[in-house]
Amino acid sequence: MRARRSSLSVPGSSERMLAKAVGLHADELIADLEDAVDAGSKEQARELVAGFLEAQPASAGTLSVRINTLASPWGERDVVELARRAGPRIATLIVPKVESAAELAAVGRLLDDAGDAARSVGLQALVETAAGLLRAGEIAAASPRLESLILGYADLGASLGRAPGAGAPERWLYAQETVLVAARAFGVQAIDGPYLEIRDEDGLALRAGHVRGLGFDGKWAVHPSQIAIINAAFTPSLEELAHAHAVLDALAGAEGRGAVELGGAMIDEASRKHALEIVARGRAAGLEEVAR
Repeated sequence: MRARRSSLSVPGSSERMLAKAVGLHADELIADLEDAVDAGSKEQARELVAGFLEAQPASAGTLSVRINTLASPWGERDVVELARRAGPRIATLIVPKVESAAELAAVGRLLDDAGDAARSVGLQALVETAAGLLRAGEIAAASPRLESLILGYADLGASLGRAPGAGAPERWLYAQETVLVAARAFGVQAIDGPYLEIRDEDGLALRAGHVRGLGFDGKWAVHPSQIAIINAAFTPSLEELAHAHAVLDALAGAEGRGAVELGGAMIDEASRKHALEIVARGRAAGLEEVAR
């Protein structure tokens, strides 16, 4: 699975911002054709993003596009034209405001119809309405192309009648747990949506640490200044990595026993799974060899 500690969303209508974002340290760059682009600029933005993607070398990293919904006048053309022109350079298409499995299946069919050009294009689903949250499990199981569920606070807040930044992180605990459980049940990533107060570094660190503690895999950024804080929250420390490797080594030498003692605590298969997750996060951050 691709690393998504940090996913930087950039307006698809800004050639300058897209070009600048390639050189930043986000794990994923998202060209946004939906909320960040006004209705009168949708077609032009799609052309710009398609050309931008075509020009990117493989070394540019993970490049994704948030398309418009298929119910809009632009969504189907977003899928078809981006797949035709830049399919091999698109990691995923991010489908906004998903409320049913059928919506993801429809996007998947368009990609299937595009043939080899879109064979490797994955999907991500934004859960950002009450209906989407209610059907999170159905959505997570909807497509073999699906790589992640993303919790979107702004639209979900509007759907629930709640300000997106309202109160402590725990105000969103039900939504966070629902998305996380659905993602884990069907083997996809759980990604937290953006924190919109771009000058509030302490608030961002608090929220990133909160969802990391819950088990999320990463978080969106909407400004370059947020990337380092988010990466730090989702990167295991060298101590965590060293302990994970110690757990794996101890269980590998357990000689048939299901549980062994390590540092005064009992470890078992559940410990091994958690250790493997930590090691995978370290590998994504380029830290695995340092911790050995």
